[in-house]
Amino acid sequence: MARARGVRLLALESVDSTNDEARRLIEAGERGPLWVVAARQTRGHGRLGREWISPPGNLHASLVLGDFGDAAVAPQLGFVAGVAAMRGLRAATGDAGRFALKWPNDLLLEGAKLGGILLENVGVPTGDARAPRASVAIIGLGVNCAEAPRHLPFEARALASIGPNAPDAATLFTHLSDALVDTLDLWRGGEGFARIRDAWLKDAAYLGAQIRVELPRETVEGRLASIDAIGRLVLATQDGERVIEAGDVSLGPRQTTAGGVA
Repeated sequence: MARARGVRLLALESVDSTNDEARRLIEAGERGPLWVVAARQTRGHGRLGREWISPPGNLHASLVLGDFGDAAVAPQLGFVAGVAAMRGLRAATGDAGRFALKWPNDLLLEGAKLGGILLENVGVPTGDARAPRASVAIIGLGVNCAEAPRHLPFEARALASIGPNAPDAATLFTHLSDALVDTLDLWRGGEGFARIRDAWLKDAAYLGAQIRVELPRETVEGRLASIDAIGRLVLATQDGERVIEAGDVSLGPRQTTAGGVA
């Protein structure tokens, strides 16, 4: 288990948000590596502050990770977590065909939202006048294990829907936490991002398909061509190649699904 490899664990019955608890711990001096795991969240949230529904039986976990490398490579950790999630899910279920990654941060099961990743960074003082600030990362993972939320503007699924052999949250966490340690080793503070990118693309949903990307002031349509060397979406449009740093992706017209995360 990851705990046997130097990663500590804080297990809570209930918390407002595992990411928020991780942030409070960082502000109190924690630098990790430390997992914060809760059976229940009362105010779970995702990207852009969107609500994340967190019933008991689902997985709610956040990793505090300091000393991961230069702050400039921190955005790559979302892709590291995505690759690790695919490996952990397959190790836990034995199923290599059901899961996919939707840019930038969603986990899919047969095309429906299974979970997501929420990456945050907290600036902390170093005490070094030459480099007075450092970055501590929070990698949040949320997975619908027992139950998927209903009445959403997009389809959601739970792992329980695959049948009686579906892993519970504790079993899945064991596999995911081990996979994340291994994938961080592969990443090597950004030096191995090319391999992470290749692995992410192998599991990318909609690769080569026509998609829509909802941006704050426009909607862009085109073919999902790739992600670039720093993880931005590369879209082939009628007007040429378009590189997008953030947005909500949907497959085809009039099927928009929110890009919220764990």
